[in-house]
Amino acid sequence: MTEPVKVTLRAMEPEDLDLLYRIENDRELWSLGSTNVPYSRYALHDYMANSTGDIYTDKQVRLIIENEDHDTVGIADLTNFDPKHLRAEIGLVIEKPMRRQGYATAALVQLHDYALHTLHLHQVFAIVSIDNIATISLLALQGYEETARLRQWIYDGADYHDALLMQRLLL
Repeated sequence: MTEPVKVTLRAMEPEDLDLLYRIENDRELWSLGSTNVPYSRYALHDYMANSTGDIYTDKQVRLIIENEDHDTVGIADLTNFDPKHLRAEIGLVIEKPMRRQGYATAALVQLHDYALHTLHLHQVFAIVSIDNIATISLLALQGYEETARLRQWIYDGADYHDALLMQRLLL
């Protein structure tokens, strides 16, 4: 039996600009989320420079996922933070060469621990295209439940796709 993959979630550093640039400008990812325009290095640098890293101020936090060798493997986000209702939307992107190696699962475990024990969130949620079977499976294995189907929620530039609202109660 193999040991589980271990990751660390850490704050963004200026050196992460290239990673952020690659992920934000990966057109294959645009249909999975709300982004559908390229971001310049300047805009991303400005975002990084002006982000406080405080979820209460920014209403979001972006964390870099590192493996045991301290290689960056992806990004984990908590966005749409609602301090009144103690919930946030999760986002997770693992770079292509690092996918299907257990990093997403390990990052989710860490993100849930951070959300529960540091931020004291009651729940996390994700909106996932019904075409994104890998993410739906990953979330289901981590205790997320499909709680709503959002009809024609995601537009890919040619067609509309339904999405699932998936929630996990942390408490």
